[in-house]
Amino acid sequence: MKTRKRKRRKFKREGKFWVYIVECGDDTFYTGYTPHIKKRIELHNKGKGAKYTRDRRPVRLVWKKKYHQFKPAFKLEKTIKRLTRKQKEILVGGRRLDMVLKEARKNGKKI
Repeated sequence: MKTRKRKRRKFKREGKFWVYIVECGDDTFYTGYTPHIKKRIELHNKGKGAKYTRDRRPVRLVWKKKYHQFKPAFKLEKTIKRLTRKQKEILVGGRRLDMVLKEARKNGKKI
């Protein structure tokens, strides 16, 4: 019996990539990246997004930043995940990303 190989879609490394922060129903933050921000938020709210957000619905988008390449978006997601809750609150509150990261580095946070 022949087994059929699944054809893998090639991952696009250029285009639109969004790094985002959602606030969950339990007042925690979740950070991620996606090429389709609207679809991703819908998935989170249907319980089909990240495992973390499944039991913390509803989620609402509180911050986003657009990139045209995958790598910088991926790196920023990892960097934001290392921020403290207080630093994320400051970012979500409107402070510029570069200023939040500068302050985090100044306070000894490895970013």
